[in-house]
Amino acid sequence: MTHAALPMVVPDPALPSRVRIHEVGPRDGLQNEKAVVPTEVKAEFIRRLADAGLTTVEATSFVHPKWVPQLADAEQLMPQLADLDENVRLPVLVPNQRGLDRALALGAREIAVFGSATESFAKANLNRTVDESLAMFAPVVAAAREAGVAVRGYLSMCFGDPWEGAVPVGQVVRVCRSLLEMGCDELSLGDTIGVATPGHVAALLTALNEAGVPTDRLAVHFHDTYGQALANTLAALRHGVTTVDASAGGLGGCPYAKSATGNLATEDLVWMLHGLGISTGVDLGRLTATSVWMAGRLGRPSPSRTVRALSHQEP
Repeated sequence: MTHAALPMVVPDPALPSRVRIHEVGPRDGLQNEKAVVPTEVKAEFIRRLADAGLTTVEATSFVHPKWVPQLADAEQLMPQLADLDENVRLPVLVPNQRGLDRALALGAREIAVFGSATESFAKANLNRTVDESLAMFAPVVAAAREAGVAVRGYLSMCFGDPWEGAVPVGQVVRVCRSLLEMGCDELSLGDTIGVATPGHVAALLTALNEAGVPTDRLAVHFHDTYGQALANTLAALRHGVTTVDASAGGLGGCPYAKSATGNLATEDLVWMLHGLGISTGVDLGRLTATSVWMAGRLGRPSPSRTVRALSHQEP
């Protein structure tokens, strides 16, 4: 990468000095691919992401293979990552006690559960009401904490739902509090169908603080359906959020929400953060090369604008 392909750095003292990127490409990205990616390619993808400086890489999911066949090889993948630097965090998604048991047996040190802020999506995704899904997670979170494993709570549909429309802020706050009270260490606020705008983001974060949820327990997970993901991320940074979910090359959406498009691309996020003088520890050149490599394995160009610009890929 030439110097011309780096943003001019103009720091904003109102923003955090460092952001931790929670990379979700190997799990949230690949679970949406029509083709099943070979285990060895997944392992290489994760290694390359770690080599680019990402310190949190969500590796896979222990959801039943019938529901997410693209990630059915979790048992085969995890041993291939055993020699990665111990400072690289490799969280995995677990849906229930059986998934937790499988993850713990393979040495997982961090897990995530995946809930919904809306009844319609809870029914579509988990075949339960919101409260029933929370009741299902409670023993899983408790068992994970008992095993000394960190727990992240994903909360989808925090801003809008394809069946219900706009989601009341108070409804999201209630479910967030329930997840924290049951023992989740961190909550990731998901804009699953990409309808949030910066004012909505600020309003939800403010309401969560007012309900006793501290900003340092929150992460944001934006989708770029309407081109708002970076604007929404900036709004969250202004509020003090320092953990941002993103997917290398913009891989992934949500298989259970038909109107969901891709995640915020990690490269697009890094370009913005580095231009703002915010430290990420990520080497943008290596990251871009990794996404170009993965796009080749998937047989299509990356949707990330930054990847295209830096690699001269055709859209």
